Amino acid sequence: MAYHGCDAEVAAGLINGGKFKPSENEYDWLGHGIYFWEANPIRALEFAKEVQARNVENVKTPAVVGAIIDLGLCLDLTATAGIQIVRDTYQELIKITEEANSELPQNSGDSLRRNLDCAVVNLVHDVRKNANLPPIDTVRTVFIEGTPIYEGSGFFNKSHIQICVCNPECIKGVFRVGESLLA
Repeated sequence: MAYHGCDAEVAAGLINGGKFKPSENEYDWLGHGIYFWEANPIRALEFAKEVQARNVENVKTPAVVGAIIDLGLCLDLTATAGIQIVRDTYQELIKITEEANSELPQNSGDSLRRNLDCAVVNLVHDVRKNANLPPIDTVRTVFIEGTPIYEGSGFFNKSHIQICVCNPECIKGVFRVGESLLA
């Protein structure tokens, strides 16, 4: 199961058959696509509340919808093969920016805006397309985020697994999330 934090009106529309709107920000952590929190409805709701507090998007009433996702061809950054693909693509991005005499994108110091990571993952998609390889359906990884849960801890309060759905056909169903899952 995966969970998407959003506005209540958006959630209602999705439950009623509406389409997810892919994120296409230059700082999206896993490139362009539709973002979900794997097995973590509470963190999805916290995210929607954080967006509401920042007033950067139209979240008036934070909500969460659940989704059943078939990962399909997944660029899985919890696996060695996925990590190597991204590492190699980063080297390609360095060459491209040097040849274009341009600046390499940078991630922000607070780790919230991941311009470099976004550029690398989006380049993975472009490289596959140019090589006539099957497109990646989803991108998945673990993010260590937040503050330690106790002194000396290696566990952090906002750590999560994120899934970016690049192919909307991988979203097999959407469901209402019960209040008991959000408590």
